[in-house]
Amino acid sequence: MTLTQLSAFVLVARLGSVKAAASALGVSEPAVSQALAALRKYLDDPLLTRSGGGMAMTPGGSRLLTIAAQMVSLGAEAESAVRSAKGAAEQLRLVAPSAIVEFVAGPLADAFTARSAGSIEVSAGVSATAEMAVLVSQRLADVALGPYLGADRSLGLVSEPIFRCRLVVLASPDARLRGSPTQWPWLVEPAATDPGSDVSRLLRGLGVPESRLSVFPNQIAAWEAAARGAGVAPGIAHLAVHQLRRRELQVVDVPGTPLELCWHATTPPVDRRSAAAASLRHFLGTPEAMKLLRSPGAGVPPSRFRPPVYVTIWS
Repeated sequence: MTLTQLSAFVLVARLGSVKAAASALGVSEPAVSQALAALRKYLDDPLLTRSGGGMAMTPGGSRLLTIAAQMVSLGAEAESAVRSAKGAAEQLRLVAPSAIVEFVAGPLADAFTARSAGSIEVSAGVSATAEMAVLVSQRLADVALGPYLGADRSLGLVSEPIFRCRLVVLASPDARLRGSPTQWPWLVEPAATDPGSDVSRLLRGLGVPESRLSVFPNQIAAWEAAARGAGVAPGIAHLAVHQLRRRELQVVDVPGTPLELCWHATTPPVDRRSAAAASLRHFLGTPEAMKLLRSPGAGVPPSRFRPPVYVTIWS
């Protein structure tokens, strides 16, 4: 029985499918299935069975889940302790929606690393909303930045508001938009494909069909297409300040917008929080961090953008 097998089991149980677990871990579905199969064979119990559209735990699986979750968390703590003993920089793994990683994570990580004098090494990865809480609860990530993740009390997470912002719809000043917004071409970044994202919520509220969506690799690419007149692009208002000031884009009046949002910082409770996570949480409340959240920069040019890869104990 290995930590890899236990991680696979916990994530499949928490997220409800092998596909979701593979996505969260950044590995293939067969890799998760093989790890789960090895654990089932070792314990001589199916642990999880298919039920309707998801997975259901056997009595043995239900009893294993709490123990396995603790073991995976302890494995992460053990890895951190060994790194510390060798004098290596403490790792801090941040997960967030794609737009936050594209615009905010880099400047925040640079400022926080400088503040810690290089004693903490920050990596950032894109994660779907449903995955974030599980990753943080299992210590596969240290901090999640973005949506509120405290609804599932069983995970024992602390999700605190840190920054208010607005979701708006942007288009070229020369755009001639006619008819219902449901018929407009919508140019979106990857978070729009996440059912739990704010952009997805906005699109569902407007009744925009999937056939009207064009998904771009990042937010800047979607906004550049909108500036060329290809359609409308939702986005966080203050992140588009440069495009708005240059009059490349303008805010479009769409029902339900602006949508008031609040970014949260989610961590394990104080007694389970790593020193690096506690330090970052404190930093997020400083004027320096607030300035970076409010004016993070122009984003990553599409030609240079590469979606971050989230690395776990699988690597």
